[in-house]
Amino acid sequence: MVRVKWLRPWMITVSSSSLGVLAGVVFAMGWGWMAGLVGGASQILDGVDGQFARITGRQSIGGAFWDSVLDRYSEGAMQIGLIVYLIRLPAPIPVWYVVVLGSLALIGSSLISYSDARAEGLEIRLGKPTLASKGTRMTVMILSGLGSPIWVLMPVVALGYLALHPNVVVAIRLVKAQRSSSPTS
Repeated sequence: MVRVKWLRPWMITVSSSSLGVLAGVVFAMGWGWMAGLVGGASQILDGVDGQFARITGRQSIGGAFWDSVLDRYSEGAMQIGLIVYLIRLPAPIPVWYVVVLGSLALIGSSLISYSDARAEGLEIRLGKPTLASKGTRMTVMILSGLGSPIWVLMPVVALGYLALHPNVVVAIRLVKAQRSSSPTS
């Protein structure tokens, strides 16, 4: 890619995000395995854009901001696609259950990113990086899509993970933030 002179990091970022949104649409259409493939391509490009920017000397604060914001669209679309996939699935899963899990997944994912940024701005140390990162969340959705032809309910497991783990991490962060703001005696 470095040899392609006209290629810019923002083009890779936009391509990655577009593929992520497309993966969500494909998931919603009921093609979990294809959503997994498209989502995987999105993740690969997401890992490349920053490296490409550094290697070509084109990294910028604006580019990093674009990457972070567009990542949220990509991930959100993939989660919504997963939710629609499960609602449309002819399985004995109540719609309210999928909607509750899906809502928790969307909220938790957003709060992971938000709490990272907010803690950094307030200089609150949250400790080691967590496995609830965007890369892990996307990988869980990608693998659930790829595995859906083998076990049609694999996306339910993924949604359960996405509803639980990020929210637990956020709860732990809230406790750490409270402890860090307590006056010492």
